[in-house]
Amino acid sequence: MHILIAPDSFKESLSALEVAKSIQNGFRKALPNATFDLMPVGDGGEGTLEALTDGLHLKRETCTVTGALGDTVEAHYATNGRLAVFEMADICGLEKVPLNQRNPLTLTTRGVGEMIGHLVENGVQEIMIGVGGSSTNDGGLGMAAGLGYRFFDKSGHEVAAIGKNLGEIAMVSYEDCYWDLSNVRITVITDVTNPLCGPNGATYIFGGQKGLAEDDFASVDKDMEKFYQTFFPAVLEIAGAGAGGGMAAGLSAFTGGEIISGIDAVLDILDFDRRVKNADIVIVGEGRMDKQSLSGKAPVGVSQRTSRGKLVIAICGSLKNDLPSFPNSNIQAAFPIISNIDTLENTLAKARENLERTAQNIGNLLAVKIH
Repeated sequence: MHILIAPDSFKESLSALEVAKSIQNGFRKALPNATFDLMPVGDGGEGTLEALTDGLHLKRETCTVTGALGDTVEAHYATNGRLAVFEMADICGLEKVPLNQRNPLTLTTRGVGEMIGHLVENGVQEIMIGVGGSSTNDGGLGMAAGLGYRFFDKSGHEVAAIGKNLGEIAMVSYEDCYWDLSNVRITVITDVTNPLCGPNGATYIFGGQKGLAEDDFASVDKDMEKFYQTFFPAVLEIAGAGAGGGMAAGLSAFTGGEIISGIDAVLDILDFDRRVKNADIVIVGEGRMDKQSLSGKAPVGVSQRTSRGKLVIAICGSLKNDLPSFPNSNIQAAFPIISNIDTLENTLAKARENLERTAQNIGNLLAVKIH
């Protein structure tokens, strides 16, 4: 029996590779003769950098840039000299901002632009950026400022490049842009297809989880739309532009970046279609599977690329009650790993042992079928 293990990361707990190894350990206890192919994946959010680093054999590097709170942070990227990959979340991700300081309109994405500049300065010709997991809702203004763009109100006063000023901007200056991106290919990897504005846009769908009050959704969305309608109207029609609090839109507008489906891009890079042919069973998973997962998140992206007839099983931290019954989306069954009611902190800390136990139990069932 050959088992392909292709999970996403479990947020705030384990990386995708750690998840894959834990699942493998559990299966080995029940299926000692099985062979395994570990293929950690990412769909544009956390874990994408690691998945692509391993899949493309890139070298890990760090760079000092501006974090979400305006402080200095060490951000990670991976490169082979020509291509580089990094995650927005590593610079200004939600998990890096304390609960009492989460305000997507005042935090900055400047470090994303600084990272792009650093890579271009070092000769990188292609940049892939995962834009999931952001703490911001600025439409990419801060990123643009990190590249040298400046923003002014109708009185000619320069305004800070943060989300709360989107509606005040009357002029964009290109004069101080530091980097020539004309020969640099930028690919924006996202796990969502949400447009920038409207009821399914960045503000309405993701603003609340970043600390934005529901009463502010309408005005913030209006300001975002006003800015882009004035300066880059075509972006308003692009699927996925709402990812990363509008970072996908900003990268499209200010750098010419191409927005692509995250999981499909990652699976192509990792040669998934060839590797899955050898598998008898495919294991997928993420920290919490919910209805949104069925719209193209990593587990479903993997399952839908798996040929019918192969057994696809999801092992997840938890399953939300809005999920339909399984089989669904080519996943035959889904298992949560939580063993008992506990605090969130303790539950996250026990993820490794819970994964191993759940995988072993599933393996025990498969062993019965074999014999």
